[in-house]
Amino acid sequence: MQYFVVMIDYGRRGREAIVDPELTRREVVSRIASGEYANISFIHEIVESSVEDITDDILAEAALPEISLTGANLQANTLDHARDLRKHEPV
Repeated sequence: MQYFVVMIDYGRRGREAIVDPELTRREVVSRIASGEYANISFIHEIVESSVEDITDDILAEAALPEISLTGANLQANTLDHARDLRKHEPV
């Protein structure tokens, strides 16, 4: 059996451990990325009788990827900028 324990810290209101044997790693990552789980103290993965702290791994997976500008986007930005300059030229 494998399951995850997500400990959420509510500050003065206390803490809550979310333990659902049917919750998969992908679902935990999805809930963190969507903002459903916030203020996470730790995430433990329990497999049989061993416990592993996987907080950093899961938070890294849930981070939104950096999206760089592609060549097409850079060209479109340049053309938009040139059009804006022409629009605001003195007549």
